[in-house]
Amino acid sequence: MAIDTKTLVQLREMTGGGLTDCQAALTESNGNIDKAVEILRKKGAIKAAKKTAERTAKEGVVESYLHPNGKMGVLIEVRCETDFVARNADFKALVHDLAMQVAATNPSYLRPEDVPAEILAREKEIYLEQLKNEGKPENVWDKIIEGKFNKYYQENCLLKQQFIKDDKLTIEKLVEQSIAKIGEKIEVVRFTRYQI
Repeated sequence: MAIDTKTLVQLREMTGGGLTDCQAALTESNGNIDKAVEILRKKGAIKAAKKTAERTAKEGVVESYLHPNGKMGVLIEVRCETDFVARNADFKALVHDLAMQVAATNPSYLRPEDVPAEILAREKEIYLEQLKNEGKPENVWDKIIEGKFNKYYQENCLLKQQFIKDDKLTIEKLVEQSIAKIGEKIEVVRFTRYQI
């Protein structure tokens, strides 16, 4: 199928993908731009995972966000590989969005691995008690508890949360898209939220 140049340009602007990648995605999706974006995101995630594993993020920025009422603020540290990218407008916009995300959602942890074992054990006890009280059959408890833990992580871990500006994206996917677009490893290191 012949790819419309206007659609190709639109896809490149939306995703920051390379010409041949965008062309291949549009061909694979029969010209459907939404499916093409999904295809590129999947390929971008693979590229992002390779970049994350192979490189070191030793530059970056600490961003601050202060709520207009002056009663809440956030500091967040996000790293990248080079000083050039740390000064890049796309990187700065990402870091600002991450600071706003922390301000809006008040996550307790960065990633699921950061949740202390005793907290997870306590949550599991609560879930088991709920399942017993609801009379759910024991053979489905593990599946239900897994779903409850996933919901817990989405509410309490920054990287698993839905992005406040686009609920189709998690913060993890947002960072992966930025890695694919910018071409460097990006790592959210830590954050602190203060509120009066």
